[in-house]
Amino acid sequence: MVTLFSGRVLIRNNSDQDEVETEAELSRRLENRLVLLFFGAGACPQCQAFAPVLKDFFVRLTDEFYVLRAAQLALVYVSQDPTEEQQDLFLRDMPEKWLFLPFHDDLRRDLGRQFSVHRLPAVVVLKPGGDVLTSDATDEIQRLGPACFANWQEAAELLDRSFLQPEDLDEPVRRSITEPLRRRKYRVDRDAGRGRARSGQDAQGDAGAGAELW
Repeated sequence: MVTLFSGRVLIRNNSDQDEVETEAELSRRLENRLVLLFFGAGACPQCQAFAPVLKDFFVRLTDEFYVLRAAQLALVYVSQDPTEEQQDLFLRDMPEKWLFLPFHDDLRRDLGRQFSVHRLPAVVVLKPGGDVLTSDATDEIQRLGPACFANWQEAAELLDRSFLQPEDLDEPVRRSITEPLRRRKYRVDRDAGRGRARSGQDAQGDAGAGAELW
């Protein structure tokens, strides 16, 4: 997976916009993870509508408020915005753990062609080795929510690292007296997600056609 961004700089979507530029840093954030390439643009109405759904999906899988251990999941925003200001505005309310390419990096466009992205929004799901698992998961994410991840994890034969100590990324996992309540909340959310997954298999995707990219 690191080879896809080899020699490139990725930026963290935090207030300091820290750069992830060494091979070791890229490896720590991308190796043995499912990687979502989110192609979007702030000027795209469909992207604006989908962004809160994707944000909630990502947070529920990676935020320790919902889960005891963050899922082996990374997301790279591949901006199709016409200006850097629009890109920054679109990312302003998105999770800090998201990564994105610098606006002036031509790889933003090259990836769209490489993965045959012709409309926005699009979410390409990549296996840890870089192979495409799902060419566009936007409808699946909207229908099934976080339950998607278990399906992808099984299909990708992703190595379960739940036996390892927490490794992310900047701060240790905090424990508090409210942890049992958070565990219970997650079990409820997880069971609800499974229910949506079962019912969603018979549902027809009703997402409207996305904006044409090229």
